[in-house]
Amino acid sequence: MIVQRLTALNVFRHAADLGSFAAAARHLRLSPAAVSKSIAGLEDALGARLFNRTTRRMTLTEAGAVYYERVARALDELAEADLAIGAMHDEPRGRLRVSAPLTLSLLTWAPALPGFLERHPELAIDLQLDDRRVDLVRDGFDVVIRGSDRLEDSSLIARRLMTMTHVVCAAPAYFERFGEPAHPDELAAHRCVQFTLSGHADTWTFCRDGEEARVAIDGPYRVTSSLAVRDALRAGYGLSLIPRVYVAEDLESGRLRAVLDDWTCDETTLYAVYPSRRYVVPKVRAFLDFLAERFAG
Repeated sequence: MIVQRLTALNVFRHAADLGSFAAAARHLRLSPAAVSKSIAGLEDALGARLFNRTTRRMTLTEAGAVYYERVARALDELAEADLAIGAMHDEPRGRLRVSAPLTLSLLTWAPALPGFLERHPELAIDLQLDDRRVDLVRDGFDVVIRGSDRLEDSSLIARRLMTMTHVVCAAPAYFERFGEPAHPDELAAHRCVQFTLSGHADTWTFCRDGEEARVAIDGPYRVTSSLAVRDALRAGYGLSLIPRVYVAEDLESGRLRAVLDDWTCDETTLYAVYPSRRYVVPKVRAFLDFLAERFAG
């Protein structure tokens, strides 16, 4: 009886999702008559009509919509429970779709990715490196790496990886030509290079001893690549506010020089974002652990 009821609920959900009994029948490999009989039996048991049907379309009734919301949630919970047991024994396998920032990935964790795949031979990764933001659910990604201080979708889960500090820097030749700013307010007079996909592209914020300086930036060079920003700095074209990790070797070698170091600058918190699930599938969990290990190092 319980199995029969679960089957009816599953049929009901697929009919609602797919918009027709025929489509649900094809998806579930049942006959259209079996689907109709299952829905009719469910409606009889509930004493309510679940669908409004015409020759052209099918929609949920008001009762059907309320019932669908609860049924879908219950079926998802059951699927996650099954997944939790399977995950105790399963190795990471299947295809993992990941979206991540280009520059950060190339400079931090991406070089170690082949070793990660060697450890998990049943796993394949489809990695999209792009500094632009994507919609995790709509675009079908399993994990998205983002630099942000908030999630616009509360149904997503975020695992913090690191906080990137920023630094104002330029080549020594630039400072010899234009001088070094002694206060953030002086940046408005400098040739600033802007990474336009940053959340603070047009306003740079600085703090020191309780003083805050917010500087509006409108430079002659705006670009969507952090590597292009770094190239412009190395060429002596201008200065920029850039994550320190991107220019750490340049600062150490003297190729670039930091200024306003007695001020704290904007920071970017980096997250691995994935859909909200109580039980995370093995391929996602293994990748999250890999990222955490890389950024901890």
